[in-house]
Amino acid sequence: MHGAAHGFGIGEEGDRVSQPGTALAPARTPAWRYAIGMLGTSIPINMIKGSMILFYVDILGLDVRAYGVVMVIYAVIDAIDNPLLGHLSDRTRTRYGRRRPWLLVGAPMLAACMIAFFSAPASLEGIGLVLWFAVFAILCEAFDSMLNANYGALLPELYPRERDRAVANGLRQGFQLVALVISLAVTPLLTTSVFGTEDSTQGFRTTAIIYGAVALVVIVFMALGARESPRYSTRERPRLLPSVWSIVRNPMFWTVGLTGACYGIAMALVLSGIQLYVRYSLGLPVENALYLQGIVILVSAGGLVVWTRVVARRGALWAWRLAFAVLAAGFAALFFAAGLVTAVAAGLLVGAGWSGMLATNDLIVARVLDADAARNGEHREGLFLSAFGFFGRLNGIATGLALTSLGVFFGYNSGDDPGADPGLAFRMYLCVYPFVLTAIGAVAARVISVPIETPPEAAEPDEPGEPPPPGPVDEPGVEHRP
Repeated sequence: MHGAAHGFGIGEEGDRVSQPGTALAPARTPAWRYAIGMLGTSIPINMIKGSMILFYVDILGLDVRAYGVVMVIYAVIDAIDNPLLGHLSDRTRTRYGRRRPWLLVGAPMLAACMIAFFSAPASLEGIGLVLWFAVFAILCEAFDSMLNANYGALLPELYPRERDRAVANGLRQGFQLVALVISLAVTPLLTTSVFGTEDSTQGFRTTAIIYGAVALVVIVFMALGARESPRYSTRERPRLLPSVWSIVRNPMFWTVGLTGACYGIAMALVLSGIQLYVRYSLGLPVENALYLQGIVILVSAGGLVVWTRVVARRGALWAWRLAFAVLAAGFAALFFAAGLVTAVAAGLLVGAGWSGMLATNDLIVARVLDADAARNGEHREGLFLSAFGFFGRLNGIATGLALTSLGVFFGYNSGDDPGADPGLAFRMYLCVYPFVLTAIGAVAARVISVPIETPPEAAEPDEPGEPPPPGPVDEPGVEHRP
């Protein structure tokens, strides 16, 4: 990492920096070209997270205790490298921009590490297998963090106006849903039927090569078309500790982050528990989860168009608040589902609410970033978004606690010891817990202070000696409950 950072000119006084105001503003990046990058960044990590237990534990025989230790180390490194990579990106100064060099380096490295991750020699066992798993799992995580820190930071920079952001964000969330479909449905088919068998590793290796090639082409295509603004590369490179301290002292970082976490944790519970909800709560074969998942994803994909138009007409804040309420109502309806038909009907409402959150949550976060740039005169989107990733890591803790609570309150300990009423247990896990979380989020969204939409010119750095631009520079405006 140090070598890559040095090559990008981080921290070197002799770097060539485009001076603010000396270059013409670049032409706008087409929204679809930016958005397609989400397909490239999502497919590899979804395959890795979705298949690592099956590949290493079930097929190769990795001890689950070793797996757990590696995952703890994985989580610690993930917590450290995310803000560090975001900060390095913010400090990068090259003629090609701040974000693009990292994307162009990270894409081939992630593809190569993913292929290696699924190419563990069958002869490996014991400590050799553990080391192979640990090294490539951590490298995949690091390069995924590199890509996402820079890809996410491009959204507020490439599209300063909220209406344009809404379109680009809606499109990229649509590509994320496509990646999710591939990860849920296509990957198992390719690995166990098309390129391999259920007991071999060849299918995983071949699938990883295909996915890696697709991701590489897509990310490079997106990065080469991203026209970064030289005005965002201010002369002063933000310093790490003062920047971190400024972010954690920002009350909107905590209020918006924790409110968004209510949605993120709820959806993490759904994605992790839907198969067991179908088995125990609906009393149906697990394969029926595909229909419920499919309808939610399809509705979410179609709803992105509608929600993007709502944002254009009423603003992101109004749509965000409405989406929270719709999602909470969907979980309430799902609790009372008695079969596949009624569950699918409730899933329509869940999909509509999820779609609204996909379309708006990142726009609210982008407002916080704009307000920070207007206040401090530094564009540090990479570090800020990585800091927001802290709330995303609450998902794993919350899902673990929620699953543990089923044993405490309902006696569900495992498939061999499901307790007296596993159906009620998973209605609690998949419906009640998410409903409570999204209801809290809906209330919080109504009462917390959210930055107003910052005019693009107000978030741009000024030439020395120029008067500050109009807008919320010293005291960014906040939007309260109407």
